[in-house]
Amino acid sequence: MLYNKGVYLQTCFDELNLSNPDLVKSVHREYIQSGAEIIETNTFGANRYKLKKFGLDDTVREINSAGARIAREETGREAFVAGSVGPLGLKIEPWGPTSVEEAASAFTEQVEGLLQGGVDLFILETFSDINEIHQAIKAVRRAAGDVPIVAEMTIEEDGNSLYGTTPEVFTKKLEEWGADAVGVNCSVGPAAMLQCIERMARVTSLPLSAMPNAGIPTEVEGRNIYLCSPDYLAEYAKRFIQAGVKIVGGCCGTTPAHIKAIRRAIRALQPPRRRLITVPAPAEKGRESRIVPKREKSRLGRKLEEGAFVTCVEILPPRGVDPRAAVAAALKLKRAGVDCVNIPDGPRASARMSSMSLAIILTRSARSEVILHYTCRDRNLLGMQSDLLGMFAQGLRNLLIITGDPPKLGDYPDATAVFDVDSIGLTNVVSSLNRGLDIGGKSLDKQTTFLIGVGANPGALNLDYEISRFEWKVDAGAEFAITQPVFDVRLLENFLQRISHCRIPVLAGLWPLASLRNAEFMHNEVPGSRIPEEVMGRMRRAQEIGPERARQEGVAIAREVLKDIKGMVQGVQICPPLGRFDLALQVLEAL
Repeated sequence: MLYNKGVYLQTCFDELNLSNPDLVKSVHREYIQSGAEIIETNTFGANRYKLKKFGLDDTVREINSAGARIAREETGREAFVAGSVGPLGLKIEPWGPTSVEEAASAFTEQVEGLLQGGVDLFILETFSDINEIHQAIKAVRRAAGDVPIVAEMTIEEDGNSLYGTTPEVFTKKLEEWGADAVGVNCSVGPAAMLQCIERMARVTSLPLSAMPNAGIPTEVEGRNIYLCSPDYLAEYAKRFIQAGVKIVGGCCGTTPAHIKAIRRAIRALQPPRRRLITVPAPAEKGRESRIVPKREKSRLGRKLEEGAFVTCVEILPPRGVDPRAAVAAALKLKRAGVDCVNIPDGPRASARMSSMSLAIILTRSARSEVILHYTCRDRNLLGMQSDLLGMFAQGLRNLLIITGDPPKLGDYPDATAVFDVDSIGLTNVVSSLNRGLDIGGKSLDKQTTFLIGVGANPGALNLDYEISRFEWKVDAGAEFAITQPVFDVRLLENFLQRISHCRIPVLAGLWPLASLRNAEFMHNEVPGSRIPEEVMGRMRRAQEIGPERARQEGVAIAREVLKDIKGMVQGVQICPPLGRFDLALQVLEAL
């Protein structure tokens, strides 16, 4: 960033903390405005050995203190300030003549300057020699006590450090030496780093950090250009999180545009702050409300309370303004005995008719029992409350509350998301309305009686986190759940066992596969949809015969899953591929 602002490469970048602090501040400001929650001081090379090349080895503490102070002044308390400490730029014993004591002394000198400037944590980054980073960790612990340390190694394409140390070895060493978080940064792009992170995750319980370069640099007219796009880096940020990473960011070539894209992407995946809505008791005596049992809320609620097996089929909102095809589908499903229809809210973040509008149309025109998806993506808290009150007035009663896909997954990647709260917070909002109170704690003229549903993912990569979120949803007032599509019965069975202490009625998602390509897509690109190799093999053999045979095999697989899980759950929701409602009905014939 400093180079792009006109600073020559042969300049001492760290010294700019003294000679041009406003320029350094401007870089910090751009990253903070892009959504960074941690900013690093401009001190990566501010140790006595590197500064000596510029005749500045007697200004170590001054440069580091200024770097921390500049970052603190710019961010205030909007972000954490991390003291950046890089390698000394020479080899220490046993690889070089510099002793470990000399190395530790140099690091201590830098750490003390950063502490004087007011850092919140230290990021020890781009180390290739575990002996050297060991001395850096010692220096922080000696000078800073328990101030948090993020210790990051740099790796080759094979995942090993530049000195050949494997991730399994350096991860355990960093943990043993007292790092609070461990990770990798620099040198490689996101793909190679993900493989390394997955290896690290298997040998440590510490928080992981991933800060790849924005791709491998390409020389263009004498300049190193990083060609990795913001969207690509953001996609890998999500994959890092799914692999267990807690700190995501970027190293060389990572611009504020990359950070902005990462922030937007991961807020949808796992909102960084869970905002539970706490409703205070109203000052004045409000209208009395009663706890309304599920059976009084809707026909679906009555079936769930009676223990009946519920069948549900998904109907997508149309692309356009004509709802007749959706109405016809709802009538067909109703005649076939399907209990209710499920309407997604802006599936894959694409432009379709409002799901609320279609729900109202189907409720009135087809007399359908409707479950309406309602997402947190597009509305702020006040807007969601207004929607909910309007839905209830229009006769809608069944909600499936979900956080929602980020807009970048769909047709309009430049659209912005809101995510004022996540699905847990919104469940609290609806529960409050059901008690007759708005989000400010004031009494409504009449309490709502929504039946509250939530999503569940039995195939989540981090199942412990998924279970904890499910517990929070139940505590917030969830009354039933619908899962992601189930292809592996063992995953569902394990999930149901894990939630036995907070069990609510569960409807299992089913997806009759339409083709081998559809199966590959679901397995590789839809989080939580893990398809066993046996099923993939069946689809592969069927596809060789022809498309229709593959569709029928997909139906057969879904029917088998339905038979296997019927005794485990209280219903199913079927997502017909490509609007093929006949396939959904064929699956239900297994009942």
